[in-house]
Amino acid sequence: MKIIVGLGNPGRTYERTRHNAGFMALDELARNLRVDSTQEKHHALIGKARIDSEESLLVKPQTYMNDSGRAVAAILRDAYKTVSDLIVLHDDLDLPLGSVRVKIGGGHGGHNGLRSIIECLGSSDFIRVRIGINRPALNIDAADYVLSPFLAEERPAASEAVAKAAETVRRIVVEGPARAMDIVNQK
Repeated sequence: MKIIVGLGNPGRTYERTRHNAGFMALDELARNLRVDSTQEKHHALIGKARIDSEESLLVKPQTYMNDSGRAVAAILRDAYKTVSDLIVLHDDLDLPLGSVRVKIGGGHGGHNGLRSIIECLGSSDFIRVRIGINRPALNIDAADYVLSPFLAEERPAASEAVAKAAETVRRIVVEGPARAMDIVNQK
């Protein structure tokens, strides 16, 4: 079983913000799989899915970004899973808008959701699906930028990245992370 986590902030205020790219990608995956992910457990919304022959849990922590690790750690414990079973979808300032990359392990790169997960799990050795949102202009605070919605002209690229991230998760589960990296990271 894979635990697939989309990072974001709950509530209408944050619904369409750059920081919720992980939530958006998880919602896209749930739509594609025709999965209802509204069951509440361990401060998260959860849905059970089958990707090819692999059972998976789709998870949207409702603890807000900076405390995502608390929900993720509780779900992994409850499911008797380890970090090697974890796939995290998240926004990434260091990637161009619309790009998607797969990575295993590494630091948090200043991303508070990743920081929280790493601290709560005591490990960073999980799979990440990074969704590019661009860096803000020099005069814009990064925190304000990630909590702002995509501009109208950015929405097509953001939507394409969300769809690609959802498909990338399917590829990771079916073909493995190494094969997914070979394909996705080349583009």
